[in-house]
Amino acid sequence: MGYEFQVETRRILWLTGLVIASVLIIQYFELPYRNTMSFLFSSGKASFLGASGMTNGTLVSKGRNPDFINNSSSSMLDEESKFGEQFLSKNTTYSNSTKQEKARDLELRASAENATADVNSSSGISEEETNSSIPREIGRIAATPSSFDYRLAPSISPSDSFSFKNTDLNMIAPAISFSAPSPSANEDAVDASHNEKTRDTLQGDHTPSENNSSVSNSPPPKEISKKAVVSISEMMDMVHQSRVSSFSKVSLWPSAADQELLDARSQIEHATIIGDHPSLYAPVYRNLSTFVRSYEIMEQKLKVYIYREGKRPVFHQPKLKGIYASEGWFMKLMESSQQYVTSNPKEAQLFYLPFSSQILVEAVYVPDSHSFDDIREYLKNYLDLIKTRYPFWNRTDGADHFLVACHDWAPADTRPRMTNCIRAMCNADVKEGFQFGKDVSLPETNVNSPQNPTKEFGRNPSERKFLAFFAGQMHGYVRPILLKHWENKDPDMKIFGRMKKANYIWHMKNSKYCICAKGYEVNSPRVVESIVYECIPVIISDNFVPPFFEILQWDSFAVFVFEKDIPNLKSILLSISERRYKLMQKRVKMVRQHFLWHTTPVKYDIFHMILHSVWYNRVFRLPPK
Repeated sequence: MGYEFQVETRRILWLTGLVIASVLIIQYFELPYRNTMSFLFSSGKASFLGASGMTNGTLVSKGRNPDFINNSSSSMLDEESKFGEQFLSKNTTYSNSTKQEKARDLELRASAENATADVNSSSGISEEETNSSIPREIGRIAATPSSFDYRLAPSISPSDSFSFKNTDLNMIAPAISFSAPSPSANEDAVDASHNEKTRDTLQGDHTPSENNSSVSNSPPPKEISKKAVVSISEMMDMVHQSRVSSFSKVSLWPSAADQELLDARSQIEHATIIGDHPSLYAPVYRNLSTFVRSYEIMEQKLKVYIYREGKRPVFHQPKLKGIYASEGWFMKLMESSQQYVTSNPKEAQLFYLPFSSQILVEAVYVPDSHSFDDIREYLKNYLDLIKTRYPFWNRTDGADHFLVACHDWAPADTRPRMTNCIRAMCNADVKEGFQFGKDVSLPETNVNSPQNPTKEFGRNPSERKFLAFFAGQMHGYVRPILLKHWENKDPDMKIFGRMKKANYIWHMKNSKYCICAKGYEVNSPRVVESIVYECIPVIISDNFVPPFFEILQWDSFAVFVFEKDIPNLKSILLSISERRYKLMQKRVKMVRQHFLWHTTPVKYDIFHMILHSVWYNRVFRLPPK
């Protein structure tokens, strides 16, 4: 009897131990995902949704899985990609619920309707409105060149789905800080503590009436987002970090062009120190010596192969007017260049994909589809053709190829198949996957006369009677907030809605500071316009990467204001001393040459600066031997 009791007791203990061990094993294997069976040890309500792969209890649905933009820790969710069902990586955050998507859809629809109303308005049509065939954030199919059909843009993944590479997201950029400006010259020691670091930039079009408030006719302003913002100083650190830690893939086989790039890198890194230069002003550059040497080697060595494939009008047919004219002018001048273009792809260090992102949207985007699928399929077919006919893309996985695209949708259009190549884009947004050290911030220029793309200059500082100026349509959420605080509030702050072109230019020429407030996206022609009219740009557009950022010391000639600091705008500008202002205005004049188009390119002009930035990034992205 006692023996049987002991046997039974042992059996119960073994079974109990087996059950406990099984539970522990199951819990151990499911722990990394934390989204199944967590109710086993929970005293509360059973929970089946964990933190891995979903947030706010929202499952990732089929057909809505993310594009992985980078192979690094920095990645962005792309709602339109169709990569099949998969878990999100640890370095990707997903904060899009179905309700949020619908809310964004409604928001974009309201913006589109408002923009349509603005365009159709007969009061004060600006240059941007008349020359842009596609309003920002609104796509269309162009049945005929003159037909307009305003459409809602596809929904783009929200900003908080992007994790900044090598950036501590807990380090929210400080409100406003001033530190020493760029190097050089004795005069640059003046007001060194006034190095404006406030935040980035622009967008839009300039039309507005001075008499009537534009805010009342626009959707109510939204609160400024409190998401992480990358400051200018942090962007500088990210550029430096990319130079020492981020390289393209090793080529499948070596080439003479690769060796030329490695030699160029060595020469640039060991460039002779330059004190003065006859046409370049040292304080506006990060490092004048390396820029001059890099530019010299580019002039001597660079060869670009342009693929002949691609049907018009998307390929080989540049548009030379409007707010997206940068991509068209570059295409025109690049294809006609005898100095840089080669017919022998084996001697090329770079390969140009000659398409227009603007015409691509006009010709391919399906109205009301709210999807980039057709655009991406079009580019995929083109790339497949290139890969089949030539070995060059496959050799480097596209790392020595580049595109120049100014349409707002370019970051999304080129995902995921073109993210490994060098992308020169006007919409240079850190949150949209802009990669420092690889991608190039393309200046957005509003060209009105293809025969004479550059005409006028601004006034001397002593003749500028207004402190600050802005005029433009109420695109996006920042501009309504700007007008809410400053329209008709202060005689020194000329802040308006719509304005006629002639009046707009007059105000730019007569203002000390020109406000470059973002619209739907971070980019805008206002930055270049400010520089052309020698007005100091005040950039209010969080996470915008200014043009030629790897070369120019932007905080030496521009002011960056965080979006959240719009209420303090006047006090920020008044805190800049008169002496400091004159120094900055002088630098704007000196940097102006880099933002001018010429029908026949000249040294250091915008065409050469775009090409140099592409060249420079390729040189320093090539893996060292």
